[in-house]
Amino acid sequence: MKPIAKNGILLVIVAALAFGPLFLARNAEFAGADVQAGEAINTVAPDYEPWFNPFYEPASGEVETFLFALQAAIGSGIFFYFLGYSKGKFNASKKEQT
Repeated sequence: MKPIAKNGILLVIVAALAFGPLFLARNAEFAGADVQAGEAINTVAPDYEPWFNPFYEPASGEVETFLFALQAAIGSGIFFYFLGYSKGKFNASKKEQT
């Protein structure tokens, strides 16, 4: 099988895995982990009071989403930079041995 065909098949599989759950659960409520944890705590211990307050509360949900996406982008940038750096270093050492 040609590499382009393999890549196409992998792309279709990834797309199915990414978008399949959205079509299977059309009317499902997609709540965040914070909301679900808060509901679970209220169910288990209704008189619970938080002992910690965040030092920064974003102005809106959009700002919070932006900060989360920015954090993910910076983290993935750092991760993949070092991944590429180590791959380049490995290839350079492999080329020197030959």
